[in-house]
Parts: sequence; structure tokens; C-alpha cells
Amino acid sequence: MFSMKRLTLFLATVISTFLTGFSQQTNIISINQDIELIPITPGFYIHVSYTNSEQYGRYPSNGMIVVENGKALMIDTPDNDLKTGALYNFLADSMGIETTLFIGGHFHDDCIGGLGFLKTKGVKSILNERTRKKCIEFSLPLPDTTFDKTMDFSFEDTPVQIRYFGGGHTIDNIVVYFPGEKILFGGCLIKSLDSRGLGNLADAVVSEWKSTIEKVIEAFPDVEVVVPGHGSSGDAALLHHTVELVQQYNNR
Repeated sequence: MFSMKRLTLFLATVISTFLTGFSQQTNIISINQDIELIPITPGFYIHVSYTNSEQYGRYPSNGMIVVENGKALMIDTPDNDLKTGALYNFLADSMGIETTLFIGGHFHDDCIGGLGFLKTKGVKSILNERTRKKCIEFSLPLPDTTFDKTMDFSFEDTPVQIRYFGGGHTIDNIVVYFPGEKILFGGCLIKSLDSRGLGNLADAVVSEWKSTIEKVIEAFPDVEVVVPGHGSSGDAALLHHTVELVQQYNNR
């Protein structure tokens, strides 16, 4: 059930996009040339940041923003402090929202590349214990809180379930589920429907990937919205598509 404050904020945000970079085709909020916000349901947004890479060209990465009572939970950052600062400041200055909590999906830059900036703002952070070990290994900023396989809590009035089911894209990739809204943030563990391969396998644990996704499917049978790490969101079909991609890779 959506709170009236959340619904009011959502409607105000969508209306405000007419004044700040509204797309005629969708309700995308353009923050700058590299960062967008996409409202998906009252209080829930996908943040999309773009990276220019010699290997992959210009590509988008997804995170989420969850807003309740004027406070924001950020899941994954853009890939550096500068972009993360732009997102943080837009939420504060244009939407009147204070970001207070952060969850990082795994140790790559497109998940925790802006953690250093968030720490300067006093934003509390949660990472998987395996991600913390990677942060130590690569001299990255450390989280305030870690968990092993499960962590449940309420962000303001919003129930949050964080789960580690095993390796896949990386050894430490997690998912975040919002049971009230039936929204799953799968991050880079999950591939979009237009993906034709598994992407960057430099740190992948392909041997576990299929089993990990099957555990996600079993744990969240009622999921309605699935947000991948890159590309368009969708429904549970993304989970099954990812299983098929892993099978194709294993059968090559």
C-alpha cells in the first residue's frame, strides 16, 4: 500500500519533469547528459548512468532510488564520485530528498564507484561480507554494515529484503526485493531481454550462475518487476532469459 506522502511526491516529480528535461516518449527525468531517473511506481525510481568505454562503447547502468518520508535509499551508485554527486545533489536540491542509506550490489565500479562520495555525506552503507573483502583487496571504501546471506529491515515504512544466493556475474552479487511492491533489483546477476550474452565475465562464477538464478526464482515467485544491472526492466521473464543465456554459454 502506497503512503499518501509517497504518491504525492511521485505525482509532483512526474509533473516537474515537464520543467526539467522531460522526454516526450517516456517520463524520463534527465539530470544531465550521463544520468537519468525513471519513475516506475510511487516512490520507486530507476537511476540510469552512462559510461563511455573503449571496449563497450557508451553503455547504461541501472540502480534504484526508493523514497519514503523525504528520505532516499540508493541501490548501486553510478560508476564514480562525480556522477554519484550529481545524482545525490539532484535528489536533494530538485526533489527535497535526503539520501540516508545505500546498498551496493557487488564490488564493481557500476555498483560502488560512488561509495566514497556517499561516505563524505554521512550516508550509511550496506554491503555483502564478500563485497567487503573485495573492497579490502582493492583498497576501496568500506561499508558501515555487512551481512552474509540474508538481511531484512524496513526503510522508513518500506520492507526491504536483501539476499545472497551465490555467485554469477561476480562471487558477491546480491539481489534486493521489495515485497510490498513486488519489485526485484537483480543488478548484474540478471540480464535484460535484449541481452544476447552474459556480458563481462572477468570476475564471473558461471558454474554457479544458473543455480543462483533458480534460487532467486524460487524465493520470489510473485515478483512483478525485475530491474537488471543494464538495459530495460521487465517481469520474471528476465530471470528465465538469464538462465537460458547461462545454458547457451555452457553448451557452446
